[in-house]
Amino acid sequence: MLKNRDTRFTILLLIPVLLVLVAYVLYPSIRTFIESLQTERGASLANYLDFFSQESKTNLQALWNSVYISILSVLVSALIGIPLAFIFNRYDFPGRGFFSSAAIMPIVLPSLVGVMAFMFLYGETGLIPNLIKDLFGLEKVPFKIGGVSGILVVHAYTMYVYFYMTVSSAINKIDPSLEEAAYNLGANRFKVFWKVTFPLLTPAIVAASLLVFMISMASFSAPFLLAGGYRVLSLQIYFSKLNGDMEVAATQSVILSIVSIAFLLFMRWYQNRKDYRMATKGIGAHRSEVKNPVMKWIMVLLGIIGVIILLLPHFTILLLSLVPDGTWTWQIYPSVFNFENYRLLLQDPNIFKPLKNSLILAFIATAGNLVFGVLTSYLLVKRKFIGKNFVDILVMIPWALPATVIGMNLIFAFNEPNIFSFGNILVGTFWILPLAYFVRHIPLVVRSTNAVLEQLDDSIEEASRNLGARWFYTFRRVILPIIMPGVLSGTLLAFVESVGEFPTSVLLYTISNRPISIEIMNQLRMFNMGQAAAYGMIQIALIAIVLFISNKVFGVKAEQSLS
Repeated sequence: MLKNRDTRFTILLLIPVLLVLVAYVLYPSIRTFIESLQTERGASLANYLDFFSQESKTNLQALWNSVYISILSVLVSALIGIPLAFIFNRYDFPGRGFFSSAAIMPIVLPSLVGVMAFMFLYGETGLIPNLIKDLFGLEKVPFKIGGVSGILVVHAYTMYVYFYMTVSSAINKIDPSLEEAAYNLGANRFKVFWKVTFPLLTPAIVAASLLVFMISMASFSAPFLLAGGYRVLSLQIYFSKLNGDMEVAATQSVILSIVSIAFLLFMRWYQNRKDYRMATKGIGAHRSEVKNPVMKWIMVLLGIIGVIILLLPHFTILLLSLVPDGTWTWQIYPSVFNFENYRLLLQDPNIFKPLKNSLILAFIATAGNLVFGVLTSYLLVKRKFIGKNFVDILVMIPWALPATVIGMNLIFAFNEPNIFSFGNILVGTFWILPLAYFVRHIPLVVRSTNAVLEQLDDSIEEASRNLGARWFYTFRRVILPIIMPGVLSGTLLAFVESVGEFPTSVLLYTISNRPISIEIMNQLRMFNMGQAAAYGMIQIALIAIVLFISNKVFGVKAEQSLS
């Protein structure tokens, strides 16, 4: 009887989860695939044949460019992030704590704001190239970022953090006795690293590689602003949509999805070839003090230079936000600074509206993520049912798909009335954006909740139920308070991601519900640099506050939220 009641209750919880996943994750993906088969002569593979034909060199070039940029972004980010993780977690020197904290500062820059900062810093009219030109009396600026190199510089700056955080976490979990044993058996430093340390870091490196590859494949802001003539597939989808070639946009979305998912499966296969667990007591790692005074102060000097480079984009956005619109036109450097942009943002309803829209849209989407994520995670971790792997795959699809693809999926699914939109057309309405944010960030809350639920002993829930408490009372008074730190870490991250979301917003927004990221783009187009930077500072402040709350209040660090 108890088993039957448990089964019925599991089914009762499963039905709404499946309905949401099928309606807003699976169905839109299927609709995009069906749309990609549509031609004037009926359903066929003609659009795919056209994509890969010699006549369609632009699409093929965009596909290759996307893969090429993404692979290079993974390699460059790894070359920066992994050595930094070793330096800050294996060696102790003056200022190490401050430098290691500063190393994660790029994470508080939203993608669009980060690209904007690099434009103002290192572009052709940027502050740094012009400063060098004036200091040395040069006729032309000595360098400028743009094209492939510009995209890679921005990606390296914003994405090495994922390698740094995940590898740092893994290094701190390695039992040093394993490496000491290898040294005692006569192995040199390289052999110990390659045979002992590197295999133990493989899961972390694979996870970071996946994250960087996915983010790079979905990259929109950097190619859009820094490399106008350099086509990538995410931009091609946007341009096809603008031109009304919806079947072509659908085909491009499907191919971009296939490439992203293929890389995901390949990296998972690579990771699962071996077992990387440690059969030890898990003694904590220790740092070696740098005793050579020359090397110690060289590391301190490099750390100071690194911090300056890392914080320059943040200071640039802050500086520009203090430049009133209309005061920096033909001048090389801004000369007027005040708080006019912030005053207008708080007092002018038209300027404040995008910020208000972003907060409302993000709040609605994140509230849905919170409720749905906790329920789904509880089902996946604590309940047994047929098809659990299928549900888990559906949950992770939004993580594997680029943001541009999710936007196109929703366009094809809800540009006409259907049962999942309750007989309404959602495209062009207020509700399409919170739905897009909700779908996009489902995995964030589910994954962060999974981490804490898996550590929760089943006997705690059983004890409450055996004492006569109903499931909802047990969940509300016993389970939820215990798992709340993990739940809120993912929820807060989903909130700030929603506030700064750009690729899906640019495909789905309307004039009435335009969010802050779209308004930043509009201000840049009108050359209102100060107002665009003021919006950017608001986004930076929101992300910094959320990371601080996650770490200090709930004790959850950024790497745990992203894992």
